[in-house]
Amino acid sequence: MPKSDNEIREQRILDAASTLFMHYGFDKTTVSDIAQAAGVSKGAIYLHFQGKDDLLECLIKRELKAYAEKWLELIDVDPEGGTIGGMYKNTLYAINSSAFMSAMIRQDGRILGNYLRKQENIFQSTRPNQSTRYTFVKQMQAVGAVRQDIDAKVITHIMNMFSFSLVSMDTLVPQAEIPATDDLILGIAEIMDRALTPENGGNSAAGKIILRQIAADTRFRYAQS
Repeated sequence: MPKSDNEIREQRILDAASTLFMHYGFDKTTVSDIAQAAGVSKGAIYLHFQGKDDLLECLIKRELKAYAEKWLELIDVDPEGGTIGGMYKNTLYAINSSAFMSAMIRQDGRILGNYLRKQENIFQSTRPNQSTRYTFVKQMQAVGAVRQDIDAKVITHIMNMFSFSLVSMDTLVPQAEIPATDDLILGIAEIMDRALTPENGGNSAAGKIILRQIAADTRFRYAQS
């Protein structure tokens, strides 16, 4: 069956799904629930989405696109937006513009439920690999936005450690002992800024150009997934 081109209805369905997923969680929300909340028939849902998994993935792509636009907006107006510290700091501010985006970054099991255990879910299929981050670090070093006296491979591995531990520490440390995600990201920004920004403050303008390209590549990757 051809997909409906009713964009207004599709966005209304996604809005309803986002609200229900945040309140009840993905597992407890049915397609019928979403249809009722969106004011459409259950059949209308399938004119836009193959099923609940497909609907969630479309919602994730929409939120990532909105996040990327907000992130770039913040990067552009921040004089230090092209530095590593500025990148992490503005990532936090952009994440906080959407409760659903925040849940995605944490890969919140209560909200995303069994989808996280799905083979080749959208998070696994679009996750930046080691070579992508390594290329990013080398580019930032080349333009003077990151110190050149530290091996790019080491910096890349440290960035990966921060990224993966941000969403997986709750399997190792009691939840009550884990600081708020906002505080963690700001802490990472401060640590990375002090450790990796050149003594002269770094070339933020050149760094912004690279970050814009990274955002464009990310949008393309999700559009193709």
